[in-house]
Amino acid sequence: MTEFNHPEQAIKQFRFRLFLAGLFVVLLFFVLIARLLWLQVISYEKYQSKAEDNRITIVPLVPNRGLILDRNGVVLANNYSAYTLEITPSKIDNLNEMIDELGKIVEISALDRRRFKKLRAESKRFESIPIRTRLTDEEVARFAVQSFRFPGVEIRARLFRQYPYGPHAAHLLGYIGRISARDQERIEELDQTNNYRGTAYIGKDGLEKRYETELHGRTGFEEVETSAGGRAVRVLSRSPAVPGENLMLSIDIRLQEAAEKALEGKRGALVAIDPRNGDILAMVSAPSFDPNLFVEGIDSENWKLLNESIDRPLLNRPLAGTYPPGSTFKPFMALAALERGFRTASSTLRDPGYFDFGSRRFMDDKIGGHGMVDMYKSIAESCNTYYYMLGSEMGIDIISEFMGRFGFGSRTGIDLDGERTGVLPSREWKAGAFKKAEAQRWYSGETISVAIGQGYNNYTPLQLAHATAVLASGGMNATPRLVRAFQNPVNGQVTEKPLEAFKQLNLQQRHVDSVKLGMRGAVLEGTARGVFRDVGYEVAGKTGTAQVFGLKQGETYKDRAASAERLRDHGWFIAFSPMEQPRIALAAIVENGGFGSQSAAPAIKKVLDTYWQIEAENNPSVALPLSEAPEPAASQTTNLEPQP
Repeated sequence: MTEFNHPEQAIKQFRFRLFLAGLFVVLLFFVLIARLLWLQVISYEKYQSKAEDNRITIVPLVPNRGLILDRNGVVLANNYSAYTLEITPSKIDNLNEMIDELGKIVEISALDRRRFKKLRAESKRFESIPIRTRLTDEEVARFAVQSFRFPGVEIRARLFRQYPYGPHAAHLLGYIGRISARDQERIEELDQTNNYRGTAYIGKDGLEKRYETELHGRTGFEEVETSAGGRAVRVLSRSPAVPGENLMLSIDIRLQEAAEKALEGKRGALVAIDPRNGDILAMVSAPSFDPNLFVEGIDSENWKLLNESIDRPLLNRPLAGTYPPGSTFKPFMALAALERGFRTASSTLRDPGYFDFGSRRFMDDKIGGHGMVDMYKSIAESCNTYYYMLGSEMGIDIISEFMGRFGFGSRTGIDLDGERTGVLPSREWKAGAFKKAEAQRWYSGETISVAIGQGYNNYTPLQLAHATAVLASGGMNATPRLVRAFQNPVNGQVTEKPLEAFKQLNLQQRHVDSVKLGMRGAVLEGTARGVFRDVGYEVAGKTGTAQVFGLKQGETYKDRAASAERLRDHGWFIAFSPMEQPRIALAAIVENGGFGSQSAAPAIKKVLDTYWQIEAENNPSVALPLSEAPEPAASQTTNLEPQP
């Protein structure tokens, strides 16, 4: 069968196909126009912003951390610049192999590897982590030549915190460390995320933590134009970082060093306060530690040594260590007796060496007793029987109320975190401290032990130093403080930190003078006699012995002093100088030191020697001569026989 071609039909088919193709092209053209309108007109602002984001990089400018200075401008915490070799784990496939290769160019110790491993566990994967710090110029040059072999590894110049005095004042200065996940959460809660962009370190303890906001400063930013390859082309705008403020402290590093040397080789604490304004002149916790260990992340070995040490060097004893005050409680008991009318300064009682209460006999520390005792002698010779009887008469309610006014059993308000309240015994306290109803009841016999600073009494060395300062000043209660002022590091302008309003206890001056006279007698002829012999200044004080374990039947304090060292009692001493208008008040405790006159009093003497030496250097007229022994008030025999 023969097929016939129809030219007209073929032309029609061709034209139809051409029309369809043209229509398809036109449709595509309209789609292209529509997409162009969408991108260039309707979504112009959105994509312009994205383009700008790709072109412009925001670079944070980390501020310099503020310095910490003592009262004379001596730098206690500063910053130094050093090169750091850092690794970004997310950019490396075989991390261990990379570190091994790096070790052939730059020395990487086992300690560096352990620290890196610890920091890596605490950091995000895309963050850079230091594997070596404080590189030498030679090490920097060696790595720079072969840096092309190590993608994800770079050298950065960073500021590092340094504590030039090492362990001195470590507990009050604290330390900084790398920002952890927990720190980051706290930063976000405070809405400070932007201010910490680029910042790797934050205050972890002490003043570094308490004044983190002031020390950190304000982060700046640079808008940098970058090429398609990510290279910086130019800086478009810049908001400079504002450095952190310098802290100007109340402590004198010379006095601080003298106090730490006085407690060298011992466990204990010492606090010195200016009673006139609450300034902390020295605050020691012994033993101490080197805060420089924490700056780059402490390694596991050093952490184990510090954390598991039986001497507990990380414990801030002035704030967090609590102890029975022992006989240092007696001057406050004496003042309570005078203020509440239970005694006069001249009334006396006979001390046979014991006090019977019910079926129990409370023994004095002196066999046979102290004879006839007035208030002066009760303080100077530390007569227990006098205070056994006084406590029985006063009762726990009056004792608790009066001692609470001096800050016992409550935080002093010092500008440091971690302060404990201690325990001021009272009926209310005991009812809440025990679960069983029988244990919640207060028994009169318990007051007898409280009256001599034992029993449930438990206070921090800071509380006792603060109370001593209040007593020395005649009842002026100034909140202890460590930071006196803030200094602008740019222009040097100093802004004083306002003092909190003083509280006045409204004590009768004659009563205060009677107690201070007894404390002066303790130094000249009482329990602390001989320690301050021939010093060129005037001092009053009181020794104390805090029991670690109760005395067994028939056991004496001398027996306890000869026992195993950690079973011995703690030694206390409180003091102030001079008698009139005191400038310094102190409290010291030596754990398991035995008698306070043998352990704590000599430590305070060394601090006072340094204090008056410094004062004499600043003003030769301030050295005070040692006054003659005080004349106690004329004795007036009254019917105060010890009775059950």
